[in-house]
Amino acid sequence: MSTTRSISPKQLKELHDEKAVDLIDVRTPMEFQEVHATIARNIPLDTLKPSEFMEARNGSVTDTLYVICKSGSRGAKACQKFQAAGYEDVVNVEGGTESWIASGLPVERGKKVMSLERQVRIVAGAIILFGAILALTVHPYFAGLSAFVGAGLMFAGITDTCGMAMVLAKMPWNQSSESSCST
Repeated sequence: MSTTRSISPKQLKELHDEKAVDLIDVRTPMEFQEVHATIARNIPLDTLKPSEFMEARNGSVTDTLYVICKSGSRGAKACQKFQAAGYEDVVNVEGGTESWIASGLPVERGKKVMSLERQVRIVAGAIILFGAILALTVHPYFAGLSAFVGAGLMFAGITDTCGMAMVLAKMPWNQSSESSCST
C-alpha cells in the first residue's frame, strides 16, 4: 500500500479555481453542517464504502479524489480505505477544515453544534464520577466502571480511535436533519 499524499488547502483551492476538483468531507453530518469548505460534499467516514462511492462518483474513477476532515486524521484514514480498495489517486487535505478556515478560504456555516470530542469528555466524566460515587457508597467493585472508562480513554489516545465517539456519532442529536450526505 502506498503512503498517503497530501495537499495544502491553498493549493487545493488554486487547483479548484483552474478545474473543479472532487472533495469529500468525511466528518459526521453534524460537523459538516456546522462548517465546511464550500466545494466539499459530505461522506461520513463510518459509512464510507470506497468501491460504491467510486462507482457512483461524478467523473472518472481515475480522477484524483481529495479528502478533508476536521484536522487531517480521519482524512488520512479515509485515504487508507480507498487505497486498500485499490484506488491510489487519493489525496488528504493537510490540517483539514481547521486549516482551510485558518487559510481564509470560503466556507459554509450552519447551526453551531457540540463537538463529538466535547460530548465524549462529558459522558466519560459522568461515567467516571458515577462509578466513583457508587464505589464509595454502594460497593468497591463499582470502581471498575471508572477504570474501564479510563482504560478506554487511554486506548483512544494511543490508537486515535474512540469507540465512545463512534457510538455518540450515531445518536439522533448528532444526525443532520438536512440531507447533506450523498454517495
